[in-house]
Amino acid sequence: MARLVMKFGGTSVGTVERIKNVARKVKREVDAGHEVAVVVSAMAGDTNRLVDLVSDISSLHDAREYDVVVSSGEQVSVGLLSLALQDLGISARSWLGWQVPVNTNAVHSAARIENIDCSEIIKRFADNQVAVCAGFQGVGTDNRITTLGRGGSDTSAVALAAALEADRCDIYTDVDGIYTADPRIATKAAKLDKITYEEMLELASLGAKVLQTRSVEMAMKHRVKLQVLSSFEDLPGTLVVDEEDIVEHQVVSGVTYTRDEAKVTLQQVADRPGVAALVFGALADANVNVDMIVQNVSEDGQATDLTFTVGQKEINQAMDVLEKLKGEVACKAIVPDSNVVKVSIVGMGMRSHAGVAKTMFAALAEKGINIQVISTSEIKVSVLLAEEYTELAVRTLHTAFGLDAA
Repeated sequence: MARLVMKFGGTSVGTVERIKNVARKVKREVDAGHEVAVVVSAMAGDTNRLVDLVSDISSLHDAREYDVVVSSGEQVSVGLLSLALQDLGISARSWLGWQVPVNTNAVHSAARIENIDCSEIIKRFADNQVAVCAGFQGVGTDNRITTLGRGGSDTSAVALAAALEADRCDIYTDVDGIYTADPRIATKAAKLDKITYEEMLELASLGAKVLQTRSVEMAMKHRVKLQVLSSFEDLPGTLVVDEEDIVEHQVVSGVTYTRDEAKVTLQQVADRPGVAALVFGALADANVNVDMIVQNVSEDGQATDLTFTVGQKEINQAMDVLEKLKGEVACKAIVPDSNVVKVSIVGMGMRSHAGVAKTMFAALAEKGINIQVISTSEIKVSVLLAEEYTELAVRTLHTAFGLDAA
């Protein structure tokens, strides 16, 4: 007997028939003798509809009431799934965030989980009852409903698994696992049997949308074994595990990309101490997150170009900040560019293999793809390219690092 947490996203519970399909999957685990807690999202499209309703009522809304409205989608899902399980003869009870309780801080619409009291759910396990828990929501220190931010149901599931000391947390999605690249672009992408927490964290933060970044961080911190698998097909999934659970590492495990980047270049900025601190300090004060940064070396010590990237949604805010700095930071021009893409390679094997960057850059150069900005970490290399080269770059790197499925 094992203790499992099963998480189902919005598409998995998007219709009554799909909810019944989820109930059958849960019943199969219960019939196998396992203790099961289920975490579900709102039905597909419901959260967006609720967010739009709030915006239509008030553009400057109270975050506490926003959470009350947008968390209601999960209440519908847990109730319907509990009814579907009962219809199959399974003892099941729904749990909202405040009923568990999932205790969070009081930062509404972007709350952080502080602790989860699972004592009552564990008592119900002894009576063979399935706990159907609402993802995405909790209760804050102000005793109000809170939400964890978009995609927060993954985090809810991992946190619940950690609190329950579950043997595994299964994340059911509309894909059947984690692939070496987006199969829609790299048609020869292969599904991975296993991937490390560190690799999955990098992939999630660099554009892979299979798992939410915070959920992977939490799984790595609490050593929760994750499995990503399909809601719609009975196929083996991908396990997210400790590094020592993988016998031999590929040099590169995956290629990913994100179109959510925008580039800003300050041309001919004064080359003197304090300029970068002034620019990036002002952006930080405005809560603009800066990613890749490159500064050209000036030959005469007078002026240089400073280039960095921000999220697409933050480009206008970043430009406003920079315009206000013109009196303190002299430059020839401030040039934004939203037609860029960040393409990355990720792999634990980079730690012990030389020449990875050389292979990457040579492969792109052979296809005539110019690199605008480069950033690296111990297990990833990211490059900023013109957006038009996205698909070609992903396929080229996938082949260059031997990831094409036979």
